[in-house]
Amino acid sequence: MIDKLTEVLVKEDKALKNLLVLLDEQFKLIMSKNVFGMEEIVERLQTCNKGIAEFEVERRKLIGTKSMREIVKTLDNDNLDNVYREIQKLLEEIILQKDTNETLIKQQLGYTNKMLNIINPRREVKIYNSYGNIKR
Repeated sequence: MIDKLTEVLVKEDKALKNLLVLLDEQFKLIMSKNVFGMEEIVERLQTCNKGIAEFEVERRKLIGTKSMREIVKTLDNDNLDNVYREIQKLLEEIILQKDTNETLIKQQLGYTNKMLNIINPRREVKIYNSYGNIKR
């Protein structure tokens, strides 16, 4: 069981490294404002996520309902422990990169919307309500 679990974790580690590379590439595309490249990378990210999900299902079949942390502690295998720690580090890096990319996209969308509102303002007549605020 230890060998199979280690093998699955190594596969998952490779897939997570691939995901991190794709997220770094997405970051570069966001910074260069390459919209078509960003559309293309979304498909590659989805494919990578499907692969990671398959490895997760395979891992859960092996360990059942127990948590991975418990399994690593009870089996006391150095190789398994190292792979598990590497995956934990990778997951933290992936979360950080994903959050950075999301923040940059939100900032750019906010900026774009403000510029569009300046260029083409609303043509509605502004109506004040009983509190003196503009009704929208």
